Amino acid sequence: MNNEKNQYSPEKPGIREEKYVIGLDYGTLSARAVLVSVRSGHVLAESVYPYPNGIYTNGIYTNGIDAGQSSPVKTPADFALQEIDDYVEAMYRTIREVVERSGIPARNITGIGIDATSSTFLPLTQEGTPLCKTPRFRSEPHAFLKLWKHHGAQQEADDITALARERNEKFLTRCGGKVNAEWMLPKLLEILRRAPQVYEAADNFMEVSDYLVFLLTGQVTRCMCHAGYKLLWNEEDGYPSEDFLGALDPRFSSLREKLKGRQVQVGERAGGLSREAAGRLGLEPGTAVAASLIDAHVAVPSVGIDSPGRALMILGTSCCMLLCSEQLACVPGISGCVKDAVLPGLYAYEAGQSAVGDLFDWFVKNCVPGSYEREAQQRKISVHTLLSEKAALLSPGESGLIALDWWNGNRSCLADAKLSGMILGLTLKTRPEEIYRALLESTAFGMRAIFEEFERSGIRAGELCACGGIVDKNPFMMQLYADILGQTIFTCSVRQGSAFGAAIYAAVAAGAQAGGYETVGEAARAMGKTGAEKYEPIPQNTEKYHRIYREYKTLHDYFGAGGNEVMHRMRDGR
Repeated sequence: MNNEKNQYSPEKPGIREEKYVIGLDYGTLSARAVLVSVRSGHVLAESVYPYPNGIYTNGIYTNGIDAGQSSPVKTPADFALQEIDDYVEAMYRTIREVVERSGIPARNITGIGIDATSSTFLPLTQEGTPLCKTPRFRSEPHAFLKLWKHHGAQQEADDITALARERNEKFLTRCGGKVNAEWMLPKLLEILRRAPQVYEAADNFMEVSDYLVFLLTGQVTRCMCHAGYKLLWNEEDGYPSEDFLGALDPRFSSLREKLKGRQVQVGERAGGLSREAAGRLGLEPGTAVAASLIDAHVAVPSVGIDSPGRALMILGTSCCMLLCSEQLACVPGISGCVKDAVLPGLYAYEAGQSAVGDLFDWFVKNCVPGSYEREAQQRKISVHTLLSEKAALLSPGESGLIALDWWNGNRSCLADAKLSGMILGLTLKTRPEEIYRALLESTAFGMRAIFEEFERSGIRAGELCACGGIVDKNPFMMQLYADILGQTIFTCSVRQGSAFGAAIYAAVAAGAQAGGYETVGEAARAMGKTGAEKYEPIPQNTEKYHRIYREYKTLHDYFGAGGNEVMHRMRDGR
């Protein structure tokens, strides 16, 4: 990417000036912004900001510049917390940078869209101050920003599921019959039970992307896309009833009083940029700010998806899969089904895996011998690239290894954060690249299990697209996915798929009169970028993987679907 300033060329006299939008995407460890042409979808500038503080877990920084040092709060093993300051600084810095690097005049920038991981949320005071920034709660972990991968609320998730089944609550069919510990509702119940002082002091609980929209506009809004997937809200019945919440805990019945904000939908204008925020960003006051978005969902139009039956996998730290359909069905163990959450008039189904890139990074950081690290250094390539090269020389099944991909629990379709990873077939002759390949294969097997669950429920993906950091970094892995899924995979031609998608929704929030678009479908068709690269399944590999996948499913069902609770017992004993 050319980051030099003054790339902008003014339109010829008499021709309407071209308009541009900014998309800002918050991932687990960094944020990235892009500035995009509304007319062509061309990316003029981008900026990436790694979070200095990273993640607080086990009482230490596990990422960021201070990795390994003590964090300001002590946390149990299942906690994953972050500093809100990282997010705020990322917003102002990256947006400023793309504006400066592009050279586009402020008058030509017509909208801003923000997405983030979900549920990543924080409690706020009545004035909108994060509780973790107040002296009283600075050392209280439950007052901090809880990351999506915080798994401390598994008991609460189990309790919500059990009560909903007992009462035959209708909302349970929309989330696959089981509540996930990653979602906001169980995390809120966790705060109420374990830190009631935080729950009582909080005036509002907000998804971090809603909070950032508030900082830009001064308007308190709540995007119902988040609420649909993470708070069990739906367009017909709203939130779970006060009676249901009160049955979990009498203090919980008034939860809705702590979920403040004007309800908005994706593509809607949440507000205009405030004078203060505009001054900090170098933009014009009143610039449209779109309703906040979920990082995975926002990527759907980035590959030009504008109709049902086309699925998107977002492959990064974790994996999220989105599939839009005209049909409402109950798919066991999914992360939710919400109408109008991605494309107007369609139900958007979400499913995914809690560890993909995280799993591969764990192996590289903890299990690779020094000789491999030295070889990668000498060749000036990453250890991931080296392992992929060596693993590519193996044929399917050659290593005799098979793995379960649950290093961070299972999101879909077992929805069980207490499950753990496993590798079967290790011998004294096993090499690192063989384990690495087995781990790559395990995540593809996990995705195949998800697609099969959808097909059993009558929802099928006719076309499969992929985006995310891994898509560009590891073509070997993408070929494995095509072979194991037995389907052609189309890629996105932009590097920052979610940030690009956020820019598309910004163009919709701006509207046609301001140089944007009237609908998400129209914007997706005009701006979306399906990549030239695609991965076709290799028939002989697909045939071999059919046999290996059957073994994976045997292990999957035995350890994850009630055959043996050993993973739960061992985890409980930690």
